[in-house]
Amino acid sequence: MRLKIYLVEDNAVIRDNLAASMEEMVHAQVVGSATTEAEATSWLQAHPDEWDLAVVDLFLLQGNGLGVLNSFRERRPEQKMVVFTNYATPVMRERCLAWGANAVFDKSNEIDAFMKYAVDAAAARSHATGLV
Repeated sequence: MRLKIYLVEDNAVIRDNLAASMEEMVHAQVVGSATTEAEATSWLQAHPDEWDLAVVDLFLLQGNGLGVLNSFRERRPEQKMVVFTNYATPVMRERCLAWGANAVFDKSNEIDAFMKYAVDAAAARSHATGLV
């Protein structure tokens, strides 16, 4: 069973490239995406068993990624939320982690670490479901 990823990203080019990379390199399934806080929150709440990893940008068309994180502080332990942003300052990293992010990655210089995190999450998912 592949890792199910939900993308919260308002930039279509980044979202499409990220989806393609994650499906190819992580062997994950992108189950949906949102460009606004309200859209992301609504989908994630309506589909609590249909995602394993939510990848959240901080700046969205409406609202922000912190609001998405705040809405899902209470989730199953195996469900992860990571922030993937161009605004990964030390203060913002601390805030994201305090609001429930499992990890924070800078889009400009931590893409390899982000992909490794996703690969590791996919491996943990496979191990937990007995597919290893």
